[in-house]
Amino acid sequence: MVTEAIDFRFILIDKYKKLKLTEEELAMIFVIDFLIDQGNPFITPDLLSLKMTLDIASIDQLLTGLLKKGYIEYVSVGKKTVTSLEPLKKALFREFQLTMSFEDLESKKNKENSLQNIYAKFEELLNRPLSKVEFGKIDEWLTSGYTEETIIEALKEAISRGKKSLRSVDKVLLQWSVRDDLEQEGHTPISKDWTKNLAETIRIAKTPWMGDDEK
Repeated sequence: MVTEAIDFRFILIDKYKKLKLTEEELAMIFVIDFLIDQGNPFITPDLLSLKMTLDIASIDQLLTGLLKKGYIEYVSVGKKTVTSLEPLKKALFREFQLTMSFEDLESKKNKENSLQNIYAKFEELLNRPLSKVEFGKIDEWLTSGYTEETIIEALKEAISRGKKSLRSVDKVLLQWSVRDDLEQEGHTPISKDWTKNLAETIRIAKTPWMGDDEK
């Protein structure tokens, strides 16, 4: 059975055109699914006509079309014949997997492009090559949710205050995150130490620079 963790109806709405299903076939599939859920294992044109406005001839034609496309089937369960949407669910699940794989690939490409852009900008602004540890730190920032633009702006902020270490950039990013949390939510989950005293936390978050002696 196709995993029940994914609602096939949601994927169906998104992918029915890709599967070359018409809107009438889509409506019929939803009705078939409804009738099966209501305890009607064997779906006939007469039964469908009770829930649809189409005439019997049109319903029979649509049902035959779905059978030919291989999206529904009649299977034997014990001594009974039942209607199954399992072939359709499998087709939808395959499409879902392909989409997710493509999105993962695109996400990896986008991240790699962002990393290369950040690496180049950091080396340009710091006027030196980055170390492996620094490459890893930048990757960590990007993975944790900071955008390419935010990371580069944090470096510029650190440099403008005479700080040129990645630890300084890390502190700028932390400061900005705390500030944004306080402005949007009134609190921040970043560190317990920051939340011991709200007034002090707000004062620190609004301070132009958090004390740092690194050059």
